[in-house]
Amino acid sequence: MTRYAVGDVQGCLEPLQCLLEEVNFDAGKDELWLAGDLINRGPASLQTLRFVKSLGECTRIVLGNHDLHFLAIAFGTRKTGKSDTFDEILNADDCAELVQWLQQQHLFYSDPSGDYHMVHAGIPPLWTVTQARQYAAEVEQVLHSDQAKPFFEHMYGNEPAVWSDGLEGWTRLRVITNYLTRMRFCNPEGVLDFENKLATIDKPNFNPWFSYSRDQSTNIIFGHWAALEGKANSEGVFALDTGCVWGHALTLMNLETQHLHHCNCAN
Repeated sequence: MTRYAVGDVQGCLEPLQCLLEEVNFDAGKDELWLAGDLINRGPASLQTLRFVKSLGECTRIVLGNHDLHFLAIAFGTRKTGKSDTFDEILNADDCAELVQWLQQQHLFYSDPSGDYHMVHAGIPPLWTVTQARQYAAEVEQVLHSDQAKPFFEHMYGNEPAVWSDGLEGWTRLRVITNYLTRMRFCNPEGVLDFENKLATIDKPNFNPWFSYSRDQSTNIIFGHWAALEGKANSEGVFALDTGCVWGHALTLMNLETQHLHHCNCAN
């Protein structure tokens, strides 16, 4: 068995299939890890969901901010934005089935061996991997329940911008979600900077979340941050969003060898 992880697909199905063909991916014995943002802005969001769903039990998926945004729209708590490309999914005969399937995915995934952990945006410096997994499970429990709609009603917002153990209710779940699916820069206390989406620092005392000290024995896979161009420059941290939807490449990593494969198929 070989485990492969891929960055933000965002509806770019052709490059994904290109990469899987390149590595001779076998859904019967290999695993495909997807670091979130399966859909939105690319040309084939509906087809991407159908394809990934058809792969069955070989997939390991964490949800990204675009995936959660789609679910909020599907649940009727948010309107489609001008840059969203969800109409084809929303109008599909199997939309309800796809929504239910996507709703059952996770925000954090750890391999049973403990050698790799995957999250869409990252892990803030004030959390351990164990805490990140536990807090993600709090959100997942709600997503998988009949409380999903009220969760989406309260999910949006930048406040509070920092974690506190005393947070409760929807506020607590919003902060957890923001860390796991939206974070790029933060300060050492975990205060988030939601404005800067570039790769360069523009505020004193704010740095990429992965630049702070952490357990170096853990390997963390994440997407979300296309501006990094796949370069986290931090031991054991693998940035896999290389901006395919923006005309760049989709990146697939062999987790056994850490070899990177890139596909520049036309979007």
